[in-house]
Amino acid sequence: MIRPSAVTAQFWSTQDHLVICTLCPHRCRIPDGSSGRCGVRVNVNGTLVLPYYGKISSIALDPIEKKPLYHYYPGNQILSVGFLGCNFHCPFCQNYSISQSTDRSTMELTPQEVVNKALAENSFAIAYTYNEPSIHFEFVTATADLARNSSLKNVLVTNGHLEKEAASELLGRMDAVNIDLKSYDDEFYRRELGGDLDTVKQFIRIAGELCHVEITTLLIAERNDSEEELTAIAGFIASVNPQIPLHISAYYPAYHYTYDGTTPEQVMRAVKIASTKLDYVYPGNIPGEANTTCPTCGNLLVERRAYQVTTPGLHGTACNSCGAQVPIVLG
Repeated sequence: MIRPSAVTAQFWSTQDHLVICTLCPHRCRIPDGSSGRCGVRVNVNGTLVLPYYGKISSIALDPIEKKPLYHYYPGNQILSVGFLGCNFHCPFCQNYSISQSTDRSTMELTPQEVVNKALAENSFAIAYTYNEPSIHFEFVTATADLARNSSLKNVLVTNGHLEKEAASELLGRMDAVNIDLKSYDDEFYRRELGGDLDTVKQFIRIAGELCHVEITTLLIAERNDSEEELTAIAGFIASVNPQIPLHISAYYPAYHYTYDGTTPEQVMRAVKIASTKLDYVYPGNIPGEANTTCPTCGNLLVERRAYQVTTPGLHGTACNSCGAQVPIVLG
């Protein structure tokens, strides 16, 4: 079998002996022999290539709830693959060993081999996750096309920092996506992450038209936890669709951030604030349950104990108490 190798990238142009990558808003101007900010898209003799095509840093069978996705095939396992690099530089990244470096050892797989492994593991889908998978656009889209041909679903876990054309092409191949909305402050995105909030908001709007969407906000005390900002985050999501689930996860010190971790009480306060505008808001990274209740009558719909999931209150995708439809995709 032919092994993966560097492939010519999509979304670039040339100017003044430089390659300009147009995949994401950084629009990196890349000299010969150098990479863009993501570390994986490289100018080789005036051509933008992905020399990390098929280089897999992590592969595992995970609960779908770990992505996190609570309203998509609850209780199912999903084959999850990760790569190297990221177009953000979050100082609190928990996966910094693969997102902020390209030195970690990897295994090489073809798109077909990833699909074959998903089928062998009886996974219903493939999740592209762990680092920022969108910067491996060429490998992810090739794998996603083969996955669909084999009746597998595709799931993306992403920071949503792609230009509109690339975002539409990628999301058009996805069945479900979890998008990080890390703040609602432009300056926080620029200063702390090296990103652009408006681009992420655009990505969320596109996703809302094309696939199942859930959002995650990592809550960091005194950084993005004010009532004003939480209300703005929830209000924006509601403007796309008030039934989009929001996961508010506790931050713990990691990488360059040494601020105190978020307490369960702070997470639950944030959940309460966001719940004034959204039907489904879940706490994450704290002890306790994160159940789904009917927003109409309060009936327990989905019960989650760690990664053990039952659906006592569902009749199909409707509440078995009041009959209200629930935005949930069952396997």
